[in-house]
Amino acid sequence: MKLLTPEPLTADAFSPYGNVIETDNAKPISINSGKCLRYNDLADIEIDGSGSAGISLFDAKPYTSPYQLKHVERHPLGSQTFLPMTRDRYLVIVAVDANNIAQQPKVFLTNGKQGVNYRRNTWHGVLTPIVTNALFAVVDYIGLQNNIEEYVFDKPYLIEF
Repeated sequence: MKLLTPEPLTADAFSPYGNVIETDNAKPISINSGKCLRYNDLADIEIDGSGSAGISLFDAKPYTSPYQLKHVERHPLGSQTFLPMTRDRYLVIVAVDANNIAQQPKVFLTNGKQGVNYRRNTWHGVLTPIVTNALFAVVDYIGLQNNIEEYVFDKPYLIEF
């Protein structure tokens, strides 16, 4: 079993897979009489013409270390955005696509204030909170077509965090 170690989640390191959603480097617009800062257009939402973008809530249970990464998934009809509703850290797992085979998984650790947007067809792990139960707002494809493909690794990867 190959060992994977999480690295900090940064916009540059994650750019091949999608967008990191955070306010650190964004330029806000002051709204509501100066009582609120609005951070516009932080992710490239992709939706196939057969559906629409929808907002869902995912209530996820935490994982413990070491975690066995047995499979990844991807969504051919649209990107998938995860916006944490708490400030707890979680793992972000991605993999490279090579002719519809997930390879070279990579693990990132959020700082507790970051969301992610996986590009359409990007192999990624399941929602992986590591502190406590975590609630996420999710923006993704809603429609009648199947929007999930899974890939099971021949041998699981071990992630220690």
